[in-house]
Amino acid sequence: MKDHKKYMQRCLQLAKNGLGTTRPNPTVGAVVVYNDKIIGEGFTSPYGGPHAEVNAINTVKDKSLLPLSTIYVTLEPCSHFGKTPPCADLIAKHTIKNVVIGCIDTNSLVAGKGIEKLKKAGCNVTVGVLESECFDHHKRFFTVQNKKRPHVILKWAQTQDGFIAPNHKDSVSPVWISNEYSKQLVHKFRSEEHAILVGTNTVIADNPSLTVRSWYGHNPIRVVLDKSLKLKKSLSVFDAKATTILITHNNNIRIADEKNEKLLIEKIDFSLPLASQICEVLHKHKIQSVIIEGGTKTIQTFIDENLWDEAYVFEGKSVFKEGIAAPLLPKRGSETIDIEGDSLHIYKN
Repeated sequence: MKDHKKYMQRCLQLAKNGLGTTRPNPTVGAVVVYNDKIIGEGFTSPYGGPHAEVNAINTVKDKSLLPLSTIYVTLEPCSHFGKTPPCADLIAKHTIKNVVIGCIDTNSLVAGKGIEKLKKAGCNVTVGVLESECFDHHKRFFTVQNKKRPHVILKWAQTQDGFIAPNHKDSVSPVWISNEYSKQLVHKFRSEEHAILVGTNTVIADNPSLTVRSWYGHNPIRVVLDKSLKLKKSLSVFDAKATTILITHNNNIRIADEKNEKLLIEKIDFSLPLASQICEVLHKHKIQSVIIEGGTKTIQTFIDENLWDEAYVFEGKSVFKEGIAAPLLPKRGSETIDIEGDSLHIYKN
């Protein structure tokens, strides 16, 4: 089992390379091992391309070694036809004798069927190696499959005395509480997630772009709450750099511009609990994950409805003494990471 864990850890390392590119497919990692050496490895290609198992097998130079090898994969190989043929069939075709799987795929199209196919083909199948780590890596995929909503990540920066912003400021731009390294990490997070959400007040106060600039990767879909359609179309969230979903209560949809194909309008009832309605809208658009990066009111809405999975709280060195108080999470343990003087507290729900 010790070697199993070592090779599965390598699968997880590889799988991270596909974050933000494989949706709606999970980003899987796979390695092929012969005689205690890795002879092939791969991760899921951008959507429509080969899966991890295919890429790993394709990198094996001497295919005659495959029947004597073990393939490790973070998630149960698929058993159905989609954009590509079933990976379980490919493993069986190459008569790879041993298959080690991190966690079972809960998608009803798979859900054990891949394992069943492999066993019928004569493969020795081991399941559950680094299972919790693999499940955590595939958290976005599993949240959508099991909860029928996107994986929700709360994110904010606060001062050492617990404020998210000053009461007043002189310009329409963000007030940076965290340092440049934390800012770069936030852009990395954005590149890995499907969408990012803010409220009306944040857009008015900061005029944010909500794009990836300090990291390489895709821009997330921007989700903007604007109950009364206060926001001007000249604001950065309505530019053509990324798709924007505007969620409003107003029946007047004059803001909709037929020339702007990247602007989508959705209506909800702002007199009812918001977080659950927002999640329904995002699920309708097949969004797998969302960062809630708005102000305290928007973030607290998700906390109060208990519709969140993780929270990333950056704590800088600043002290405001007064200002807008940061959101309040229920008391729970956290992991803390030092980022050149900032503290990143990571909470799991």
